[in-house]
Amino acid sequence: MGELVERVDEQDRVLEVVERAEAVRRRWMHRIATTICRDPTGRILVLRRAKEHVRFPGHYDVLVGGAVGVGESYEDAAARELVEELSVGVPVRFLFRFLCRAGISPVWFGVHEALVAEPLAPDPSEIAWHAWVTEPELRKVVDRGPFVPAGRQALHRYLGCLLDGIAIRLGT
Repeated sequence: MGELVERVDEQDRVLEVVERAEAVRRRWMHRIATTICRDPTGRILVLRRAKEHVRFPGHYDVLVGGAVGVGESYEDAAARELVEELSVGVPVRFLFRFLCRAGISPVWFGVHEALVAEPLAPDPSEIAWHAWVTEPELRKVVDRGPFVPAGRQALHRYLGCLLDGIAIRLGT
């Protein structure tokens, strides 16, 4: 049996437990927990997915994340994914969620923020390259080139929240 997720409705209410592959194939809504990482100077982590990655190989992204498991919270899944993909165990702070229809199937994205001061050890099966980038640098490139569509959408929302004063920068 494959990875199990909770199929959810338009209000993010659980309908049933299904295999993630089936949810993607049938375009059933499910949950994804993601994190935008910042370093102590405020730069944002940008990564390029491994060429062998199942979804959007070789594309750039600002989100570290994955499927929310059955009975798991967005926050717990986001923290777990940081350990799995970057080998860092740091607290995450929930910012917002949104129904994302860009990409492989409609999913509810729980977007978090984390302050990462420790060295990264990315999983090479997931991440081929990474760098810390300033917000102005990132704004110049996010709408160009091969960028994961959902990551682009989440980043625009995140940056909008910062401008609106909704999200409070970590470490200040």
